[in-house]
Amino acid sequence: MKWFLGALLLLIGGYAFGLGPLVYSMYVLLGVLFVSRFLTFTWIDSIRITRDCERVSCQIGETVAVAVIARNTGILPIPWMLLEDALPADSLTASPPRIKIKGPRVAVAQLFPLAEKNLLYQLTFQQRGYYQIGPLLLESGDLFGLHRKFKVAGKPNFILVYPKVVPLEGYDIASRRPIGEVRLTHRLFEDPTRISGVRPYQDGDPLNRVHWRATARTGVLQSKTYDASCIAGATLLLDFHEDSHRAGPHPALYTELAITTVASLANTLYELNQQVGFFSNGRDAADRVREEGWQHDFLTRNVARQKIDLRGKSDRLRPVTVPTRRGADQLMRILETLARLETTNGLNFAQLIEEAKPHLPRDATVLAVLRHVTEETALALGSLHRSGYAVTAVVIVNDRIPNWVVPPAWADLLLAQGVSFRPVHDEEALSNLCGEQLITA
Repeated sequence: MKWFLGALLLLIGGYAFGLGPLVYSMYVLLGVLFVSRFLTFTWIDSIRITRDCERVSCQIGETVAVAVIARNTGILPIPWMLLEDALPADSLTASPPRIKIKGPRVAVAQLFPLAEKNLLYQLTFQQRGYYQIGPLLLESGDLFGLHRKFKVAGKPNFILVYPKVVPLEGYDIASRRPIGEVRLTHRLFEDPTRISGVRPYQDGDPLNRVHWRATARTGVLQSKTYDASCIAGATLLLDFHEDSHRAGPHPALYTELAITTVASLANTLYELNQQVGFFSNGRDAADRVREEGWQHDFLTRNVARQKIDLRGKSDRLRPVTVPTRRGADQLMRILETLARLETTNGLNFAQLIEEAKPHLPRDATVLAVLRHVTEETALALGSLHRSGYAVTAVVIVNDRIPNWVVPPAWADLLLAQGVSFRPVHDEEALSNLCGEQLITA
């Protein structure tokens, strides 16, 4: 625009002062500017993008191939075109990086009519997540360097990387509980091979329930009672508030350990055919993409990079929920939710409990996975405990905890509320989680 204004001013001055050569020169310059601008817009608008990504989901450590084809559908050759397939900046700059790249995702090409330029590269995912691959950033300009045009082309792909699952050793098969016992209040199913006692006969009891020996001994009809065979399972609560995951060294490492802990507990419950549910105050990345979307048009490549990075501030005022059920589909729903989960600054953990409490099954253990324990958090868990729920906290700590002479402050907070807990500091401790002694008040 400055070139156009300058040329027009000089053209008007040439006319005013009768400077023929200057007027002629400005005509030539304006012509070059208009032609250059027209060609720049024509070149970049004639590019059509095709992206082929072989996978939509994978496990940590797996490699996914990406192929991007840029095709010149116009009738004019393009002297130069810069192509860059966008990837999440924070995943590339993290230490260690969440994504490893093999092959070129940036190239400069000269495209003749109907010619193509291929970008072929591979991505190896080092951590779970919901990754945006693309769109393609295009940059082109005229041969004189007077105009440059930037464009985002092609829709992005999204790849879901499942969290790591650690086998939990020492699981107490006899108790049918990953952590702690639950007193069943609703005996929906009973095991007729396990007699727990006798009680007076009630109307409607079948004859095969009558305990004839006890009836003969007492002279009053007595019925057998059985142990419940209903597997109560657990409901998993994960604190994913930003403030809870900032403290200490390497916060991202322990954030992922919290995700791995929940995934491993859910997998163990599934293997024992127990029901499992999940609640978190984090943010679902898929919801974020649907609500915020991704931008189509930018003025510069730097602005494009900033806006393509979809991570932003967004208060989360409702929990991420997977209702309590059992089965393989339920496990996959929980793992997919954990893969997409991001920290956010919405509900704190106490508010999460208030939102989740109406949906918590009475006969399921409540397992709270916490990174940081505050007085408010301990009071909220204590309130659940006093309401009759079996509550256990799994606390992600920075270091291995020796035999305590004086418990740390966060442990005192939980013990004061009657909430039992187990600390986890790495994956080895997680694998032994169910075999270690439960710390109770």
